[in-house]
Amino acid sequence: MENNKPFLEVLQGRKTDRIPFWFMRQAGRYLPEYRELRSRKNGFLDMAFDSGAACEITLQPIRRFGMDAAIIFSDILVIPYALGQRLEFLEGEGPKLERLRTGADIAKLNPGLMERKLSPVYEAIAKVSSKLDDKTALIGFAGAPWTVATYMVEGGGSKDFIAVKKMAYSDPQTFAALIDLLVESTAHYLIRQVEAGAEALQIFDSWSGVLDSDEFRKWVIQPTKQIVDLVRDSYPQIPIIGFPKGAGYNYMAYAEGTGVNVLGLDSQVPTKWAARVLQPLKPVQGNLDPIALLAGGDAMKLAAERIIADLSSGPFVFNLGHGIHKDTPVEHVEQLVKMIRS
Repeated sequence: MENNKPFLEVLQGRKTDRIPFWFMRQAGRYLPEYRELRSRKNGFLDMAFDSGAACEITLQPIRRFGMDAAIIFSDILVIPYALGQRLEFLEGEGPKLERLRTGADIAKLNPGLMERKLSPVYEAIAKVSSKLDDKTALIGFAGAPWTVATYMVEGGGSKDFIAVKKMAYSDPQTFAALIDLLVESTAHYLIRQVEAGAEALQIFDSWSGVLDSDEFRKWVIQPTKQIVDLVRDSYPQIPIIGFPKGAGYNYMAYAEGTGVNVLGLDSQVPTKWAARVLQPLKPVQGNLDPIALLAGGDAMKLAAERIIADLSSGPFVFNLGHGIHKDTPVEHVEQLVKMIRS
């Protein structure tokens, strides 16, 4: 692994002279070059599974802003798709999946499909890796089992998570079978991304905040630790970022129980608390509110300055607390980049 990349230096626990940065959802709809490419493609999956298009989209923000890390253009729901669950992305509605409701539904999922269906992702990673300079790292990623399971059971996004939480409470054996399948599939997917050229990994647990502490330990911490252990069996040195969005008080248990190298902080985590409690344990990444970036101006400037002041005394990667909003002006991103660099 290269040691002249500031992003990787921080992930390995070292403080760097310059704060490295990248932004979640940095390759996306706020960029005019992305929108132009998208207009020529037949929807999200057509872009994600075209290795040339995915490579180009991944590189677009790097060319424009010079982030310290690129993250491969894909989605956390490629795993259920690769297992044989029907998936489509509807304009203005987001992802829609065929709902899983029973053990029989779960039994129909087929891990044997994964290699063929996900091969374009690995091809895209290899292409991006060959095009990055020697200062820019490449991140692979996957969704955590709990978050991916919520989409699989609910059939898409949810406001109340009734179906998935009901299954977890009333039929834990069936739900555990789904989680176990996702642990194995996700670990294999992450390992294949490293083989293709990813230099760091991020595990997104976007809906971890909807669980109480006991369920959080069962369905977030334990499966994530299993994935981390499986990946480390093949690649002991690969740095892994965990992003348990909405975890709140459970961040400490997550830091201590999962084995991830780095903690991704959402926008609700107080940075002074993170500096005092979390950063002595792990490097941290975060956590500007994406809406502050959307708003720009003094609100963005003051928020970014506070984050940097609170977290830059230890190993720290500047990022957002979630993904860039699609309506964010490019000029605001340019201004933020200048602030971080200065």
